[in-house]
Amino acid sequence: MANYTAADIKALREKTGAGMLDVKKALDEADGDQTKAAEILRVKGLKGVTKREGRTTSNGLVAANAGDGVGTLVEILCETDFVAKGEKFIDLADQVLAQAVASKATNAEDLLTSTTQDGKTVQDLLDDANATIGEKIEIKRVARLEGETVASYLHKTSPDLPAQIGVLVAVEGGDEQVGRDIAMHVAAFSPTVLSREDVPAETVENERRLAEATAKEEGKPEAALPKIVEGRVGGYFKENVLLEQAFAKDPKKTVGKVADEAGAKITGFARFRVGQ
Repeated sequence: MANYTAADIKALREKTGAGMLDVKKALDEADGDQTKAAEILRVKGLKGVTKREGRTTSNGLVAANAGDGVGTLVEILCETDFVAKGEKFIDLADQVLAQAVASKATNAEDLLTSTTQDGKTVQDLLDDANATIGEKIEIKRVARLEGETVASYLHKTSPDLPAQIGVLVAVEGGDEQVGRDIAMHVAAFSPTVLSREDVPAETVENERRLAEATAKEEGKPEAALPKIVEGRVGGYFKENVLLEQAFAKDPKKTVGKVADEAGAKITGFARFRVGQ
């Protein structure tokens, strides 16, 4: 007769997240020993991790933390939206974010190899989650931003899912509201750089070349080409450069103008969207 009770089954399921049948088999094999049964489940689960390595992770969430002039952003991916909105995955994300803050990690590699207070690496946490949840889970990106003030903003693209977009904005001067307003703008308009000086020279040259080729294809007069090209390159800046974008709350002003009027200077930003 099995040396365990229904309460033992319930406790082990809550501890490991494994299915009822798997828990019963593990307890049978361990003769009712909870610790040994948990180890059996972990070993069996980890065997499946390598099988999942080639799977696509296109769902997940973005988590953020900001305070005392430092902000941290983490993108954690899984395979399905069902897992992404589950309590176990969200709890895992909270642990990963806390460790990212504690370790001051600036990239996924450093975060994965960092060690928690329990003596486990973050990679160990992910391996355990892979084993119990049954999906490939990975940390895609990590950002750490410092400034006089760092504002964070998380946006849900669906009410049924956790945040899919996360933003950090570092500012000098101004107040807390201007930082948050700009962070919300970044979430909506996805700029790629802070200022036009941050755009690579080869990118600008390529935009100029394409603008000229397009204008010629359209039959524009040769004399008008320089002005047309510069106008279209300027349009590229207005679309991609944060300081030159039309502000979400007042499109008649640029983000840079809004910051100036608030007595603030934007010194940096980071934006993650799940799977992009």
